[in-house]
Order: sequence, then C-alpha cells, then structure tokens
Amino acid sequence: MLDFAIFAVTFLLALVGAVLYLYPAFRQAAGIPGITPTEEKDGNLPDIVNSGSLHEFLVNLHERYGPVVSFWFGRRLVVSLGTVDVLKQHINPNKTLDPFETMLKSLLRYQSGGGNVSENHMRKKLCENGVTNSLKSNFALLLKLSEELLDKWLSYPETQHVPLSQHMLGFAMKSVTQMVMGSTFENDQEVICFQKNHGTICILTYFQVWSEIGKGFLDGSLDKNTTRKKQYEDALVQLESVLRNIIKERKGRNFSQHIFIDSLVQGNLNDQQILEDSMIFSLASCIITAKLCTWAICFLTTSEEVQKKLYEEINQVFGNGPITPEKIEQLRYCQHVLCETVRTAKLTPVSAQLQDIEGKIDQFIIPRETLVLYALGVVLQDPNTWPSPHKFDPDRFDDELIMKTFSSLGFSGTRECPELRFAYMVTTVLLSVLVKRLHLLSVEGQVIETKYELVTSSREEAWITVSKRY
Repeated sequence: MLDFAIFAVTFLLALVGAVLYLYPAFRQAAGIPGITPTEEKDGNLPDIVNSGSLHEFLVNLHERYGPVVSFWFGRRLVVSLGTVDVLKQHINPNKTLDPFETMLKSLLRYQSGGGNVSENHMRKKLCENGVTNSLKSNFALLLKLSEELLDKWLSYPETQHVPLSQHMLGFAMKSVTQMVMGSTFENDQEVICFQKNHGTICILTYFQVWSEIGKGFLDGSLDKNTTRKKQYEDALVQLESVLRNIIKERKGRNFSQHIFIDSLVQGNLNDQQILEDSMIFSLASCIITAKLCTWAICFLTTSEEVQKKLYEEINQVFGNGPITPEKIEQLRYCQHVLCETVRTAKLTPVSAQLQDIEGKIDQFIIPRETLVLYALGVVLQDPNTWPSPHKFDPDRFDDELIMKTFSSLGFSGTRECPELRFAYMVTTVLLSVLVKRLHLLSVEGQVIETKYELVTSSREEAWITVSKRY
C-alpha cells in the first residue's frame, strides 16, 4: 500500500478522499478516455505523486486524452472535465461549486447541510447575507486593519525585504476573526490562539497535514494514533467552544457591530447548523483571503504597467477623500485585477461534484456515483478560451463574454462562493490603501514556485520591497 505520508497530494486526499469517505466503492469502466489503474488498491495515486500534484496530473491527462478524461482513485472511477464547453454541460445551477463545504463537512464529520434544494438555497442565502452585512458594518474596521499594515510597511527602509505570505496570513486572520466572530478577537492573543487551533485542523499551515487527516478518515488510522487524534480533537473542541459561546452571546440581542454569525443566528437555523456554517466559513475565508491578497500583490510587483493603471484608478476614484464602501464599488479595473489574479494563479485549481444520477457529457456516459472533478486550473489556462493564457492581463475582462465565462465557473457573479466574495472585498480595500501610498516592488532574482493544493500558494515565502509614493 502506498505510504500517503511521504507525499504532498494534500488536496486529493482532502477533497476527493473526504467525498469518497461518505460513499461505498464503485468500480465500473465507462469507456471514457484515460488511464488504467497503476496499482490494484491505489489506482493512479502513484501517477499523481509522480506528477507533483493533482492539478499537474490533470494538466498532463487532459493534454493526452482531451476535455473528458478518466482515472482511478483507489478502486473508484474518477472523471475530470477540462474545458468550458464540457463544464457547462455538467454544472447544475442548483448546486454550489464551493469545494470547501463538501470537503470540510466531511473532514470535520459534520452532518447538517445535506437537505433538499430549498433548504440548501436558504442556507446559502443566509451566508451571502452574512458576507454583505458583515462587510458593510465592519468597513471601518477593515480600513483600520489595512492602514495598520500600511503604517508598518511605511516604517521599513526601502531595502527591507517584506515576507508577503506571512503578513497576508496575519492580515487575513485579523480580518476574518473580527468580522466573522466579533470583538473577542480584537485581542491579539485571542487571534494567536485561534490561529494555533486553526492550523491544527489543517487550514492555516497550507494544508500540509491534510494528507494525514484525510488518510485517517479513510482507513481509520486517525483513531489508532492517540497523539494525533488528541491534538485534532482538542483543537476542534476549543474552536467549537469559542463559536458556541459567541452564538449564545449573540442570540436575542442587538449589537452595533453586525458580524457574519449574526446573519445565521437571525435565520431559521438551529445552533448546530449555525456552528457548522460559521466554522466552515471562517476556516475557508482565512486561507482564501490570505492567498488572494498574496497573489494579487505578487502580480502587481511584476507588472509595472498594471500597477500604474490601478494607482491611477484609485487616485481618480478617491482623490484626497476617504475610502468609502460606495466608492469601492467604482473600482472596475481593480475588480478585473482580482479576477485575473484568480485566473492566472489558478487560485482554486480543482472542484468536484458527485454524479447523483447517470449523465452524459458529449458522447460519454457518466455512471451514477462517479466523482466528477472540475479541472478549473486546466480550464483557466485553456488558450481557446483565454488568449495568451499565461500573461497577467486584467484588460481581458473588459470583454463581457470573458467575464460571463469566468462567472459561469463560479469565480464571480451569482455562482461565486461566499468565501471568495468576502476575499474580493477585503483584498480590494487592502489594495486601495497600499497602492495609493506605496510602490510594490519585486525582489530581484526571486523565482516564485507554485504549490497546487486546495488553494494555490507559493512553495516558499514570497518576498517584496516597498517604496513611498509621497
């Protein structure tokens, strides 16, 4: 049996493994182009390991076999879709493309949220309202946190190398904890404690230990490893305890600061549903916000023309006046910068759906209970959809057809997940504050290598330097 601990295909085990944990093995060839199992028990896991990541494996597979391909996860058939056209044939508008809910609910062994379409839409609407209301109520807080980071960077000499990933993670942690869970996390020690537990549950350590937890859920070894099991359970108990106390405190009372949890409390949900939805949102929002901020700044440091154009828009919209929610909405080019950041970085390279009933893609029959992967990282680099796909070019989103295609993939518009919508606004405010006062510069000679997991990150710390505009 392949030793899962020796490789970093963490996304595969976290997303695919967590979904398959809920379902029995199902092995049936479907005549779909692809590769046969390398090993009887492990299927094509050795091939994924040799490729370096699930995303890179899918890139190679789609290059060889076309837009609809198949491979084996253990003894289970998996189908991957790799173009916009085939994705449109499969995407169900009544289902979310959010990979975080599927994966985290399984990893955390949460049970709620598997209701009918009406219930799922209601809960999604509550989460969307939570994002809207918390951003509106806490805009001044978000601005304050952004300005604190600006002041820190302004204090550095121009030769100082800034650890971008580290700073963006800290900024995201402060933003998410206070806007989701309230004033308890104004205390830095509370944030540090939350981050420690957060990391133990495998979100803020770049998902490095998700392979172990994923394996533990699949083969029961988590229960056999007393130390690992206790660390995991202790962290989960502490986070859930914090959330339960906040939920209890917020129920039946009015606060001047509206936080994300308030929207769930005010909905027709029981305490366990509120706990699960707020847990998943806070875990996912921290990592996706941190990575979106990191990649956006990285790309700006390597494209002087884009950074200049963004600065001009920020200067034109705000002038010498304050940054306000109303004016933030006018930053059209900034929106395009963030969309292009998501596309170029392949921010979430893979999503998935379980095939509820037998279906058809092109001429291929997809058997019931087949796991269908959306190879979003492959789709976002398809030259037939995105001219010069490896170029960072926000202007491409001036094309309404391009924006419509992007929205259909769940990266903007009505289909985007609440965590991404939250991250877009937080990053927009941060960029407005930083770019208005600073030139963001790359470190000469630095090569940023990409690590493809649930959320794409840099393999090592990304360093930048800054200089004052005035």
